This record gives sequence, C-alpha cells and structure tokens, in this order.
Amino acid sequence: MTSTAELVAAVRAALVGIPKEALGEERESRWRGARIVRVGEAWHVGVLLLTDDRVLATGEVLRAGDPGRRGYAAESARERAARREMALRGGFREGEIVHVGWSDGSSVLAVHDGVPVVRWSGPSTGSGAGGFRPLEGYLREQVDFMLGR
Repeated sequence: MTSTAELVAAVRAALVGIPKEALGEERESRWRGARIVRVGEAWHVGVLLLTDDRVLATGEVLRAGDPGRRGYAAESARERAARREMALRGGFREGEIVHVGWSDGSSVLAVHDGVPVVRWSGPSTGSGAGGFRPLEGYLREQVDFMLGR
C-alpha cells in the first residue's frame, strides 16, 4: 500500500514545471496598514496546497486587484474587494492568485482502514464525517486536470 508521503512525493514530481501560486498572510503595521504579504508558494491541488516540503489545506483564494469605485450589492462583495486590494498593497501583482488562511493539511488528510483519504467536502449534516475519498484517486484526478489530460 502507498503512504500519504509517497503519494504527495509522486505528485510533486509530476508537477515539476507547472507554475505554483502565491501563499499570503495578513500583516498590519502602523505605517503600511493592513495588507497581505507573500510568504511562499505552492501548487494548488484541489483542497490541498503542496509546497516543496509541506502539505496545507486551502483556505481563501483571491486574485490581487484594485477594488475600483463601484457600488456593491452585498457587503461580502465589498469585503472581498478590500481583501484583493490588501494583496496589492502587500506587493502582489494585479491579477495574481493568492492563497490566504490556509492551514495544516492534517485538517483534510486522514487514514481510514489503512487507506490514505482526503476530505474534499465540508462535514455532512448529521454524522459530521464530511466527504472522504481515497487520496490516491483524488490526486490522480487533480494532477490529470492540472496537466490537461
């Protein structure tokens, strides 16, 4: 049987040459205000972010950008625009994808009956188990998508 570490290593090898996306963290200072700064990069593989040496769970995904001067139908749209602007202030290029609020991959990875699995959906109502599926098939599907197969 293949371990989680072996599966992740194979994915990293398969993705060599595929561009990574930025990892950001919120920072606040008296002089520069609230901003999102670059702290690394990772391949975005479904619900996972793979760095060269870590497995993270995705959080918020945004695209750095100017919020513009338009009206918003919802407060959530206004907040999202403000977060895109925070990424610009933090040094990201206009339109660059930024992952914020990621966490340790152990929140979405587990082993059930000796098989590595991934939680690819939120907890289901009732049991709280969420949607688990075998990690090997999930990663194969994600890599095929990323490589255009």
